[in-house]
Amino acid sequence: MNEGTSSTGRSSAASGTPIQPPASFVAGANVTDGSLRESFAERWPECWERAADFLDWSSPYDTVLDATDGYDWFAGGTLNASYNCVDRHVEAGRKSHAALKWEGRLGETRTYTYHDLYREVNALAAALRERGVEAGDVVTTYMPMLPELPVTMLACARIGAVHSVVFAGYSADALAMRLADTESAYLVTCDGYYRRGTAYDLKRKADNACLDVPQSVDRLIVDRLDDDRSYGDNYVGYAALLDEYRGETVEPVPRAASDPLFVIYTSGTTGRPKAVRHTTGGYLAQVAWTSHAVLDLGPGDTHLCSADVGWITGHSYVVYGPLALGATTVLYEGTSDYPERDHLWGIVERNAVDVFYAAPTVIRAFMKWGAEYPADHDLSSLRLLGTVGEPIDETTWRWYHENVGGGECPIVDTWWQTETGGILVSTLPGVDAMRPGAAGPPLPGIAADVVDPHGSPVEPGESGSLVLTRPWPGMALDLGESTGEDPTDWRYETGDAATVDAGGYVRLLGREGNTLNVAGRRLGTREVEAAIVAVDGVAEAAVVGAEDTRRDTVLYAYVTPQRDAGSEARLRERVRDAVADAIGGFAVPDVVLLTPDLPKTRSGKVLRRHLRQIANGEAVSDTGALRNPEIVGELESIVDGVSE
Repeated sequence: MNEGTSSTGRSSAASGTPIQPPASFVAGANVTDGSLRESFAERWPECWERAADFLDWSSPYDTVLDATDGYDWFAGGTLNASYNCVDRHVEAGRKSHAALKWEGRLGETRTYTYHDLYREVNALAAALRERGVEAGDVVTTYMPMLPELPVTMLACARIGAVHSVVFAGYSADALAMRLADTESAYLVTCDGYYRRGTAYDLKRKADNACLDVPQSVDRLIVDRLDDDRSYGDNYVGYAALLDEYRGETVEPVPRAASDPLFVIYTSGTTGRPKAVRHTTGGYLAQVAWTSHAVLDLGPGDTHLCSADVGWITGHSYVVYGPLALGATTVLYEGTSDYPERDHLWGIVERNAVDVFYAAPTVIRAFMKWGAEYPADHDLSSLRLLGTVGEPIDETTWRWYHENVGGGECPIVDTWWQTETGGILVSTLPGVDAMRPGAAGPPLPGIAADVVDPHGSPVEPGESGSLVLTRPWPGMALDLGESTGEDPTDWRYETGDAATVDAGGYVRLLGREGNTLNVAGRRLGTREVEAAIVAVDGVAEAAVVGAEDTRRDTVLYAYVTPQRDAGSEARLRERVRDAVADAIGGFAVPDVVLLTPDLPKTRSGKVLRRHLRQIANGEAVSDTGALRNPEIVGELESIVDGVSE
């Protein structure tokens, strides 16, 4: 496959019937040049100047890529991420434009114009600097989706500090590990948060974490619960501290393009989290370029991404990408189904959202609840939909396209990882045909292959390992390795299984760890899940393998029915028949469990590690990342009932 070529109009039965983007969308799209992939390939790596041009540089870079010792993107250049996301929009006359819109769990709303954001970021930057934070220091945040979270990130960037955002649902142990690993001596947190109307104490978890690290931790606390309690000598109130510094301005600290902007940890869905560090110049250029080219954002657009800022999707496409382009980004506290299942569609309607970006598991939940919920709201402001986090099956894609997009919104099915920083595989919505179930070709400037265990490209339609064969600006520090004397002879093994069709469209099959050995054959669990979700009456499904001493693998299918799905016995039969017809008898699940829900993070990712543990009768590990930890006990009871 290598450098992906534009595949508009080429059909592939394996990747769904091509659907052309509407002419009305193409007429106003940011990118409509069908030769862009070819021109990027011809001018690589200088082609990435196009991404760098989306930024304002304090001093110009000397070369696009210096590969003499590692990969130094935009070497010699300096810039400041906070300036690029805030100041320059104020200076350009857009100070009254909305930068952040926030909706709280209790119905509160706040809007920050770019000028409001400028003042907040400057005040916090001055306060942090006064408390001793210097360039290169790590500041940790531990709070839910509050406006103070992106303000803190941008204030850190302004003074050259490195931020480490820790998801508020994580345990005290998870926070302590990250504080200790980064040697962070500064923590910005809040007293608590609301989950389904109930207040949860976050300060206590922060206290316990700080007691469990060797360093002293200076702490700022946001009063979210408004309960007027005293926080003790270990904390300084966030609001009172900012009041002391309001009106102060802090000159943005120029940072080398290769200086770290933040450290983020992988979600831990497959094991111990690892630290991933992203640079200031390359990362910011990548997310600005992909927000422009893939999400089609620009000044005046309103963007809603369902991901928590604690994950890389929230960093890239809630905060840095949209704000770098001068768009409005919408944040909301809590989940998409509280207080009602139309909560998210109300947010879209109230804020006239243009671009909506969500995980397929979130969309499958919408399917399960019913099309009447989006139908009850005016979603006509939407002009582009996106998916992120895992492959989307054709059934879910078509439901999303028809019931949320009204059959008129293009869908960008994006593939990328924490390590990649930004989107790498996707259609360009103003250029490429969509193929339901296939992500698309590599973006311009990205080179990828699907290879067999020996590293040779597979034939179209065959499964293999997705590898990236050229570096890109948003790559994490120390990612990949050289495979020869030429420093650009490079490879990054993504750990994802995929196929590619004759037109260059990639279909993701999931993590290679989710590829099982069944009856002597390698089987991707995503293939089975796609066949199950296509069954009438099924909302979502997750398939895992359990260990068995008598044979290689026992397949467990966790299946969430739609309302009015009919007889449970008949539904199980339809599931097994569908898998046999689509893949073969060897792939039919041994156990089909009908479940009320699946264990998910706030952004909708299904934690299959927990499902494997339940199927194997093991104790479930830390559930702090789950938005619905109560489901674990329910699933354990269901599995126990089957085993008896």
